[in-house]
Amino acid sequence: MVIQTIAGVISFGRLTVFTQAALSLGTSFQGILSGVSDTYENNLFVNTLFEYLAYKPTIVSPPDGIAPGTDGLTIEFHDVSFTYPGASKGQALHNVSFTIRPGEAIALVGRNGAGKTTIVKLLTRLYDPDSGEILINGRDIKAYDLEALRSQIGVIFQDYVTYFLNASRNIGVGKIEAIDDDAGVRVAATKSGANAVIERLPNAYATMLGKWFDQGQQLSGGEWQKIALARAFMRDAQLLILDEPTSSLDPQAEYDVFQRFRELTADKSAIFISHRFSTVRLANRIVVLEDGRVIEEGSHAELLARDGRYAELFRLQAEAYQ
Repeated sequence: MVIQTIAGVISFGRLTVFTQAALSLGTSFQGILSGVSDTYENNLFVNTLFEYLAYKPTIVSPPDGIAPGTDGLTIEFHDVSFTYPGASKGQALHNVSFTIRPGEAIALVGRNGAGKTTIVKLLTRLYDPDSGEILINGRDIKAYDLEALRSQIGVIFQDYVTYFLNASRNIGVGKIEAIDDDAGVRVAATKSGANAVIERLPNAYATMLGKWFDQGQQLSGGEWQKIALARAFMRDAQLLILDEPTSSLDPQAEYDVFQRFRELTADKSAIFISHRFSTVRLANRIVVLEDGRVIEEGSHAELLARDGRYAELFRLQAEAYQ
């Protein structure tokens, strides 16, 4: 068209019209490609949604599932082994055996990947062991009704959720049926130390948390953790588990949380996982894991006297504070 315009075959006006038409065609074609791309992408999301809605869990309650009692839980691991589906690193747990008695607090110690969180996941039946058995009050864990079992276990994982709800409901989701129990929420917040954080907010327990909504208040990592800890106290559970939920707290604050946690669970079973040995010492018994195996077990004093892996890790951490 440019050559024809120079040669005088077509006018500059027609050149302008042809140029605009070409640009318009390119824009339209680009729009069509974008529409096809968006449709394909949205279809992937929709397929994922329908796959989720059609998902049926493989771990379900037995037809005649029983409920655990309310007089305490005796938990026994007998030669439990487990490998995550599709894992290439081998077994996460290998022939693990230990016992937790009613009213006893134990600490799980070991490097990342040693199998500490896997034990918690098996206890809550997010997975079932490949071999061995887990007994609760002398009965196989698979004999219990899932809902009844989980109602007696309160867990706060390391990767806890921050809900963009008001402060009261952020705690209340720990026990959905009591989410509107304001008195229960305040008691749980007091136990975790979250009450001091919430009472400083503009509307206290009615304050919206997070930045999704207007006037929402953003909390620090340590403050969010205290909110998450309060959820565990919302349940009157027989077993309470803290899986490194205080990693954003300073050492003194973490010690205070676990000290309070230990006092409040004096008549219950408790498991806590922490890399700080000042906290681990609060446990009645310490289970040391290495590569999915239990290599040591005993009290803080007993393990130091044994001068094994626990004593080595304790000295390494102590040297950092000297």
